[in-house]
Amino acid sequence: MSSTDLHYEVFVSDMEPVTVAAPPRPDDGPSLWSSMSHTLIYGKTEALLTDPPVTRGQADRLIKWVESHDVALRYIYVTHAHFDHFATTNYLLRRFPDVTVVASDAVLTGIARQTPGGVLAGVYRDIFGDALPEPPLTVQGSVFPAGGLLLDGHELVAHEVGHSDTDDTSVLHVPSLDLVIAGDVVYNNFHQYLGEGRDGGLDAWHQALDKVAALQPRFVVAGHKDTQRGNPASDIDETRRYLDAGAVVLEQSTNPAEFFNAMKQRYPERVNPWAIWLSALQLFGN
Repeated sequence: MSSTDLHYEVFVSDMEPVTVAAPPRPDDGPSLWSSMSHTLIYGKTEALLTDPPVTRGQADRLIKWVESHDVALRYIYVTHAHFDHFATTNYLLRRFPDVTVVASDAVLTGIARQTPGGVLAGVYRDIFGDALPEPPLTVQGSVFPAGGLLLDGHELVAHEVGHSDTDDTSVLHVPSLDLVIAGDVVYNNFHQYLGEGRDGGLDAWHQALDKVAALQPRFVVAGHKDTQRGNPASDIDETRRYLDAGAVVLEQSTNPAEFFNAMKQRYPERVNPWAIWLSALQLFGN
């Protein structure tokens, strides 16, 4: 999509098998990490890329795609500190050493907290193993300018929106394109990760969606999106409805299997039910 001399395109990394030892899905379906979207915003001379992927293979494919646009990559923007949105940042910087990484101070702090000594902490390191890039994974970035930044003369503005599927999330607004890069604030036909939704988390996510809707975008790029669909702003309300369903099911469920089966039944068409199972295991402390 384009407006005058500014354009955006979306590359979606494939789903990846999850190898971590965990209880199998109640329906015996596959365990897959949801595919991730990466948006390139570019003008005649420079570009910004959002949310690097997880594995080296995904990053290699993304690098080739970025290079095919024949425009200098100047910035990488990270929307939030979930590892699947930053793990290959330094790997990309080896190919694009002149790039400036930009994010909110809270996101940069969250990434540092998850990567002590440059190593990804906890179970997530076990999920992808050798497919992850070599350490350090800690991201050395700059705080996104409060007044926005210019990309080939076009304004880009970051907005901190609070809790969505995790704390301290942000979105990127490109007014000249009527575009919001929403990270995981908005989902596009994928099962949503609700694992951090207790203790007011789902209500806070609604508030984050309110902030995105207030920008009145025409296009919204979700962090996890169906490649068969476009980038409609209607995904804001689709995300809301899923949250409402999740709240009802959470109240009615007493264990992870009940939650999984009920959400899958409500949304049989959404992609990657393993994300429901991941949510259920987190919500019920398994």
